[in-house]
Amino acid sequence: MNLNLNNKYALVCGSTAGIGRATAIALAQEGVQVTLVARNESKLKEVLAELPSQRKHNYIVADFTNPEELKLKVSDYISKNHGFHVLVNNTGGPKAGTVLDANLDEFESAFIQHLKCNHVLAQAVIPFMKTEGYGRIINMISTSVKQPIEGLGVSNTIRGAVANWRKTLATEVGPFGITVNNVLPGATATERLTSILHNVAKKINGSYEQAEAMMKNVTPAKRFAEPEEIANAVVFLASECAGYINGINLPV
Repeated sequence: MNLNLNNKYALVCGSTAGIGRATAIALAQEGVQVTLVARNESKLKEVLAELPSQRKHNYIVADFTNPEELKLKVSDYISKNHGFHVLVNNTGGPKAGTVLDANLDEFESAFIQHLKCNHVLAQAVIPFMKTEGYGRIINMISTSVKQPIEGLGVSNTIRGAVANWRKTLATEVGPFGITVNNVLPGATATERLTSILHNVAKKINGSYEQAEAMMKNVTPAKRFAEPEEIANAVVFLASECAGYINGINLPV
């Protein structure tokens, strides 16, 4: 299968670790010119050095707690360099905790970093996608949009908002050759999963190993996903082969 991604441009958010880093590398391996986005410049440089060297990759230093600044930085980059055929919206999830115990600041912070940042980035990249007749917006969210996850109250709430934003936007931009989809990672071996497992262990009054075994047992493969396995799904959705897949939630 030819994914026809060579010479495309991609903006990959949260690309210094975990699924974001794996996605940036996977896209670059398919010939995509990748621009990384994260707040830690030293880590951005480390990932940049890992990308295949046949294309001129780059990075943008930006903080997802400030969507207006993020939009300005990305828009400035586009005006001086190029637009993007692919946008991967990805940022760290809200901290664990029950929805009843969550304070308003937690909801506001999650809403800003996930929905508002997704939105300003989409607004920044869609004009170029329209002129190219090709666009792929892929949001990394959570299986909680299918079934809320116990102990992730704020995340469950905000992920649902992002899911409906995606569905609405997909209908609006579909006629221009642009798709908007969500990837819903299952339990994936990242730093966030480690944090979640520690919380689960406390809740069950057991060990980390017991929490790990319990979580693995509810997956079909009886193991955690590797970030690269989630990235493979993103790469497919970014490709020409997925041109008629639009407005979906894809659990992986």
